[in-house]
Amino acid sequence: MREQLIVQRNKGAGVLLISEDLDEIFALSDRIAVIYEGKIVDILSREEYSKEKVGLLMAGVTSQTESIS
Repeated sequence: MREQLIVQRNKGAGVLLISEDLDEIFALSDRIAVIYEGKIVDILSREEYSKEKVGLLMAGVTSQTESIS
């Protein structure tokens, strides 16, 4: 399945991947939208994302606030 996603992405197709596996997301994604409490809190490009940054966003920590309550 992963190989087919890469093939389609390389052909220019838009692929929506929903996963909890960060390694899989990082391996396959050009952009990552992080959801916290049912809302997208940020969308990061390949150049912007890291495990630390995505982890903080997943926990509700954004650059605008220390913690979303």
